[in-house]
Formats: sequence, C-alpha cells, structure tokens
Amino acid sequence: MGIDYCEEGNNQAMQDLKPIRVFLEVARQQSFAGAARRLHLTPASVTRIVARLEEDLGQQLLVRTTRKVSLTSAGALVATRYQSLIEAFDRVAEDLNREMQPFRGRIAINAPVSFGLRLLPSLLERFTLAYPNVDLSIQLTDRLVDIVTEDCDLSIRLSSPPTDKSTIWRRLCKVPLRAVAAPRLFDRHPVPRTPDDLEPRLCLSYGADESPEVWSFRKGALKQAVTAGTAIRTNNGDLLYALAREGVGIVVLPEFLVAEGLRQGEVVPVLPDWSLPQLWLSLFYPPYEALPPLVATFSDFMEAYLADAIGFDFTS
Repeated sequence: MGIDYCEEGNNQAMQDLKPIRVFLEVARQQSFAGAARRLHLTPASVTRIVARLEEDLGQQLLVRTTRKVSLTSAGALVATRYQSLIEAFDRVAEDLNREMQPFRGRIAINAPVSFGLRLLPSLLERFTLAYPNVDLSIQLTDRLVDIVTEDCDLSIRLSSPPTDKSTIWRRLCKVPLRAVAAPRLFDRHPVPRTPDDLEPRLCLSYGADESPEVWSFRKGALKQAVTAGTAIRTNNGDLLYALAREGVGIVVLPEFLVAEGLRQGEVVPVLPDWSLPQLWLSLFYPPYEALPPLVATFSDFMEAYLADAIGFDFTS
C-alpha cells in the first residue's frame, strides 16, 4: 500500500481505518510478517492490531497455521465489506488531494497511438520541466476508451464531434486530412485527376473493423465519396504512412502525420485540388462536477504548446 502506520491505542475499530488496512494486508499476504514488511511495522505490532480488531468485532477473523494465515468465514465477510469501503475512502481522499493541489499529484492520460508517438514526447518533456511534482500515466490506444469506467482523467481524441452525452469534451482545433502516396507509386499507375480515378485496391483503409473506409472528397460544390479497398487495412496511422511511403498505396491521414514526409518528398499530395473533411482534436473528460485543477493545468498547457510550438490553428 505504501502507507506507514502507527498504533493509536484507544481508537475504536469502526472509527479508525488503520486496523482495517492492517487486517486487509494480512489477508492479502496470508502472513503477519509479510504484512508487517509492506506496512513498515513490526510483526508484533501487526499481531496486536489484528487481535484488537477481532476483540472489537467479537469475531475471530484469521486462522493462524505454521505455513500461512487464512480467513475465517467472518473474516472473509469483513474483508469483502471493508475492501470496498477502503477503496471508496481512498478515491475520495485522492480526489480531494487533487482538488487542492493543481501543481502536484497524478494524472492519467489516454491518447491515440500516432498522436502520442509524434507529438506527446516533446510536450511531456516541457510539461515535466514546468511541473516536476506531477506524475503522469500515459496510455496509447486508438480505440475510444470508456472514460467513465477506466483509469483515465483525460482522453485526447482525433475524431468527429462526440455523441456521448455522459462525458465532458473540450474542442481544441480542426485537424486537416490529406491524401498522399509515394511518387514511385505513379511510376506503375496513372496519377488520379478526380476521385473517380482512384483504384479501390490502391486505397488503403484505416479502421478497427472489417468495413472499408469511406473518403469524402469535395471541390467547390462537387462532392464525391470513394470507398477505399480492404486488401490492406489497419487501425494505426503510422503503419499506414509507412505503407504509403513504400509505394504500397494511397492513404488519407491527419496532416501532422504526413507534413514532414511532404516536405522531404517521401510522399506527394493526391488530388490536391480536392479537400477532405477535417477531424476535431478534442479533450474528453469524465463527468466532473468541476474540472480538477490538475487536469485543467495539463489541458491549458497542452493547448498552449500545440499552438505555440507545433503551430496548430486554434482560430478555426
């Protein structure tokens, strides 16, 4: 648990959570000595605390043998009931601590894989320099996490506007999509002039399921949808870009993923006179009554960094 405990002589067990924590640790470790090591107590202190709890409850909670410690039926009931109580208490204490400490604590962040690999390292390096007392837990996944049930204080998403009314979301800016391919692809295939010229088999799909990706092109009043092929499909933008760079096919990706490749000539624009719908870069939050200061601190820092250092357009 990482908590140091001291004995408080006359506190009633129902009014003091420390004996409960000690008992639960003994149950987990199946050992008084193991629990003592985890809690930074002496084995004798752990024994006395558990004995006092048993006396207060009027029940034997543990059976001691030469090999291990086991729960009695009463002990199993107490452990089950009190474990949820302790977890709820700790969550409240953590929330209160976070509310009071905008520059100290822990924040759990979820982000898309490609966005995380391309843009987060520099952002996080600067954030940790500015806020050295903030611990960061970063999870990268391209699936839309359930921010209510998963360990996540903040989710960064590149998507259409959200439809989940139970979450809070903060729309930051639009992210353009670009259709690109390697120049050498057009050594073997004609350069497309209109969306009708796109060969489905050369159009590589992004997505997590088996349905093909649909690209919606627009030029003035003209609109045209193209169904990409399914010969190659993946849910990772970096892999799609690598395939395009190798001349495998045409891909549609966020501009930040292809901008450097366009500058270096690794890839070229496809149908540059036609536009594609833009994605939204958004921050998703659990349904907080008020945004925790630490989460607000990171959100504001991220927006400022992307505008100043990366050049994302927050005016659109």
